[in-house]
Amino acid sequence: MSNTAILDRPSSTSPVRHLRAVTEPVGTIDAPDAPQPAATQDAPPAERHLPAGTAPRGFALYVGIDEAKAAASGVNLGVLVDALRRTLAELAPDAETYATVALAPVGSGGRDVDVVRLALHEPSAIARTKQDEPEDEDRAAGGVVVDISRKRVLIDGDSAAFTFKEFELLQYLVLREGRTIERTELVNSLWHGATEEESPGERTIDVHVRRLRAKLGRYEDIVRTVRGVGYRFDRHADVVIRYGHGTPSPDRF
Repeated sequence: MSNTAILDRPSSTSPVRHLRAVTEPVGTIDAPDAPQPAATQDAPPAERHLPAGTAPRGFALYVGIDEAKAAASGVNLGVLVDALRRTLAELAPDAETYATVALAPVGSGGRDVDVVRLALHEPSAIARTKQDEPEDEDRAAGGVVVDISRKRVLIDGDSAAFTFKEFELLQYLVLREGRTIERTELVNSLWHGATEEESPGERTIDVHVRRLRAKLGRYEDIVRTVRGVGYRFDRHADVVIRYGHGTPSPDRF
């Protein structure tokens, strides 16, 4: 069974509600266990530190609520999505939206919002699920292990002689699985802070990728070329990714 489903619009019999538009600034909601800085009268607002070469293009709001809880509030998921879309259309008419429902096996436990984040492959949620997985070296016997926590790559059980920059390049692609990364982003991110003389040209990235693939041997196709754009890592049956404890979402800010 797929773990997501595109949400249909609410039926005509469902009550139509519209959320009140909030036009004043809304504070950031931190995680419950995150340390809160002491408030000072003259303290400047916190700055967002974006990865080099990136810019915000939208956001994802993970909502944890099942049909029973929604029904208890007199609504359903379709009504909630429709209300959010109407509010967004009022605040930002040019915004594009896409809604999907996270599906989980009946009777599965856990907080609704955590189930949603995991089902929709939110990077930091996936990373946390890896923390409790045993690191079985035998799983590397016939494939590739990209060990983020130990900064190493195992190929058919043997440690590959990757340079620091080659591992950084592979790790950057792995942590952004399924997303095509442009050469300019790789340069700006992996050589952030380098002088103009030290920073490589975009074509030099191609050389690094060729060397990386050569060391991957028969698994070289896990790093795919998107012609005219850049490179992408796709999930592969022969590849195991081991995340370190507390590995963050790579694009979180």
